Amino acid sequence: MEDEQVVARVLAGEKAWFEVLLRRHNQRLFRVARAIVKNDAEAEDVVQQAWLSAYSHLAQFESAARFSTWLTRIAVNEALGRLQRGARRGEVELEEMESMTSRTPEVEVAGREEARLLEAAVDELPEPYRLVFMLREVQELSVAETAESLNISEDNVKVRLHRARAALREGLIARMESAARQAYPFLGARCDRIVAAVMARL
Repeated sequence: MEDEQVVARVLAGEKAWFEVLLRRHNQRLFRVARAIVKNDAEAEDVVQQAWLSAYSHLAQFESAARFSTWLTRIAVNEALGRLQRGARRGEVELEEMESMTSRTPEVEVAGREEARLLEAAVDELPEPYRLVFMLREVQELSVAETAESLNISEDNVKVRLHRARAALREGLIARMESAARQAYPFLGARCDRIVAAVMARL
């Protein structure tokens, strides 16, 4: 079913159908959140909160826009709000330091060295460039959908993507195309964890 049909089922009282939306769009929301907060654990928290917010405002969704775009905006706002509030800033810094010396099972499974290097390089980009790069190159959204998701013009998307590419080290750029699809792994365990946490709170 299309997203809009699933939304209609949820709004009609069939709450279990919300899991379909969760599993369909979890990866995109995680990648967007990760691009902003630059930490896996914090990104998961952002995604959970974004889903809870989306559920509570589901009746406000207008089918004139794509559901995935509506969701992306919610996730972006949630992630940016966390940064502005300085939520868990000290914990995030500690987790980032720990992540340098340990690798999660998901990274071990997915883990190619090129993807790890790409993630590190992308993390160093300024936030506006990082977000556009994540949506266009990693998530493979169109220019139009990226612009709509971030509420910027298509020209801005193109400029920011160009600058993001230029900011990456020249040696990494040649490997970016092949590595991007393995970057920021989102395997079953993480998806299941987010689904369980969100559904338990509905």
